[in-house]
Amino acid sequence: MSVRTIVEKALEQGKGILRLAPTWVPRFFCVPGRRIRLHPADYYAFGGDRGGIDERWFSSTTPADNGPKTSPNEGLSFIVFEDGARTERATLRDAVEELKGKIVGERIWSRYKCWPMYSKFFDNKGALPHHVHHRDAHAKLVGQMGKPESYFFPAQNNNYGADFPYTFFGLRPGTTKEQLRECLLAFTKGDNKITNLSTAYRLEPATGWDVPAGILHAPGSMCTYEPQKASDVFAMYQSLTGDAIIPEELLWKNTPREKVGNVDYLIEVLDWEANVDPNFAAIHFMPPKPVRPPAQTEAEGYRENWITYKSAEYSAKELTVLPGKTVTIKDAAAYGMILLQGHGKMGVWDIDSPVLIRFGQLTTDEFFVTEEAARAGVVISNPSRTDPLVMLKHFGPENPDLKP
Repeated sequence: MSVRTIVEKALEQGKGILRLAPTWVPRFFCVPGRRIRLHPADYYAFGGDRGGIDERWFSSTTPADNGPKTSPNEGLSFIVFEDGARTERATLRDAVEELKGKIVGERIWSRYKCWPMYSKFFDNKGALPHHVHHRDAHAKLVGQMGKPESYFFPAQNNNYGADFPYTFFGLRPGTTKEQLRECLLAFTKGDNKITNLSTAYRLEPATGWDVPAGILHAPGSMCTYEPQKASDVFAMYQSLTGDAIIPEELLWKNTPREKVGNVDYLIEVLDWEANVDPNFAAIHFMPPKPVRPPAQTEAEGYRENWITYKSAEYSAKELTVLPGKTVTIKDAAAYGMILLQGHGKMGVWDIDSPVLIRFGQLTTDEFFVTEEAARAGVVISNPSRTDPLVMLKHFGPENPDLKP
């Protein structure tokens, strides 16, 4: 079948709700935290030289940038169409290119000509190095887009906090550019001690953070749900995390060739004032925020919170359907979703949250809801007498439902 035929049949089968296959991504500089429900035997399914799988990407039209050994289509989400024993697949990226606004909505297609965000589970046993995602102006120099991102720490994926459930954000107020310059110049000498210039914040399940592009951050070891702009641009500014030395090539990742070796350029990449802002936590911390008064929604059988709401580039909600309830949920925009807990029905689909997933196995816990289906309303049923049904929903830019 052609891509268009597969996607049209998948749209018809799902009545506007597309089933997606799990998308696993390894990182050679990470150690898996083993909280994303992948089978214990499969965390190194890409091979030991690729590193462990510590990410699952959702609704992704963005290829992973994992160096020369990156496998074909790594990071891309696949739509699944099953017809009896026959299974056909097409990437969500190709689907959007073929059917355009019929998938993502005319508002997003007319402006972006793509699906401009994705989300992921990031699941590392330790902390990541202090690093930055470039702003648009600097990312453009290497043919990329800037990358703001947000964090939410689902309780369902955080039965333990792993080695370091704290995240360094930004730089301490009063830090000078000369102090940072000395750290960057010392990158190849072992521990450049850059986090001495930063502040670590304890991570709390069921809360989150907003991390605009240009902000230094060293994500901690909680399993994190991360809505973000559709880019994989970054540079590592810390030379040692735990016992792991970070290759110098990652310091200069996504730096224009003529700027490599120029630490002043690395400082320029940062949004300096935002990094040293004394009100950083007040500005960037995100506790859940009810979409509607909880008393109203619980009377209707559900709870719904905004969990990502400080960026115009994307947003996200946590939806909980209470035991024994059936609800109709309307949204003004297309979205991807991942089921965290429970089982039931969403539109025509039987959905369930698996305990364990083999590498390559199909699931019924991840879907993409077209704008037409979202606006019409999605009927979700929870047949359990005891267990809530919980899902996370990630939206594209400028969500009409997100009011200032």
